[in-house]
Amino acid sequence: MKKKNLSMEKKIGIIILIVVLILIAVFGVLKLFSTPAMQSYQPLVTNKDANGDSYKVDKKTDKVPVVYMTKDISPKGLEAIYNALGVKMEGNVAVKISTGENGSNYLKPELIGDFVHSVNGTIVECNTAYGGDRANSAYHWQIIKDHGYMNIAKCDIMDEDGSMSLPVKNGKYFNENKVGYHLANYDSFIVLSHFKGHMMAGLGGAIKNISIGIASSEGKVIIHTGGKGGNIMKADQDIFLESMAEAGKSVVDYMHGKMIYINVMNRLSVDCDCDGSPAEPDMHDIGILASTDPVAVDEACVDLVYNAEDGKSLVKRIESKNGLLTLKHAEEIGLGSRVYYLESIDKK
Repeated sequence: MKKKNLSMEKKIGIIILIVVLILIAVFGVLKLFSTPAMQSYQPLVTNKDANGDSYKVDKKTDKVPVVYMTKDISPKGLEAIYNALGVKMEGNVAVKISTGENGSNYLKPELIGDFVHSVNGTIVECNTAYGGDRANSAYHWQIIKDHGYMNIAKCDIMDEDGSMSLPVKNGKYFNENKVGYHLANYDSFIVLSHFKGHMMAGLGGAIKNISIGIASSEGKVIIHTGGKGGNIMKADQDIFLESMAEAGKSVVDYMHGKMIYINVMNRLSVDCDCDGSPAEPDMHDIGILASTDPVAVDEACVDLVYNAEDGKSLVKRIESKNGLLTLKHAEEIGLGSRVYYLESIDKK
């Protein structure tokens, strides 16, 4: 009887061992053959500050761009984040925003009005290439008026009089970026972006605002199609993403770096302000971030979304469009750095 019980125990042990070995083998195969899309993205975070906010390096250095952050999404917070940069925008100052489609999550005049006034800025935009309410100047001016921007500042549709060409140095797909003709009228740019998802780019922040945003309507087609022209909805995705980085670099080169970048992380929908019926945000507002480096400020926003417990929908949108490729290529061509130091300006 004892012999029989011992044999049964051995059998159970062998079965358990076999099951464990099978599970280990299956996990190993999945890990070996899984694609990057199957593996979750891990932000390049090396540490966290006292508030639990992520940052890329342990301490400030002269070689690493600083991204300043406040959780105060208000006119006061916007003014404070600008002052934290310690960079005074001089001459004829452009404030580049997305004026947004009707019904979208565009930046409200009551949030940005005092700030735009304080820098004596002109709100600038360009027409779209996909139709909608901003496809031509007449309709676009009506949107600008309806959204209240004409009540807070001078406004300018930069490609109302056509395009001007900027050289794209060492571009992979095109050598000439077409931007709004009025770009030449401005001495410095404040790139004020509503950070969010995007149905084509995956994400929209500073880089998108200086590439697609400053491109004229014909320039937008060039960027979307990598210089080939044609239907922007049928363009190669990765070529479009890399072309945005290269177009943005041409603008920064032209402005000789006289640009700063502020990203507002509120109403974090998976859809862009170019969408008149965006998905309702299902994650919390995060704050306002600012830097002199467009790649760093976008990367910091991405990392904060990935680290947010309720950021899954936006993460899915970013990954579904391979949106991180824009940041990767932007760093490769010298537009900016994905390594940064995140500094909160809020009082502890």
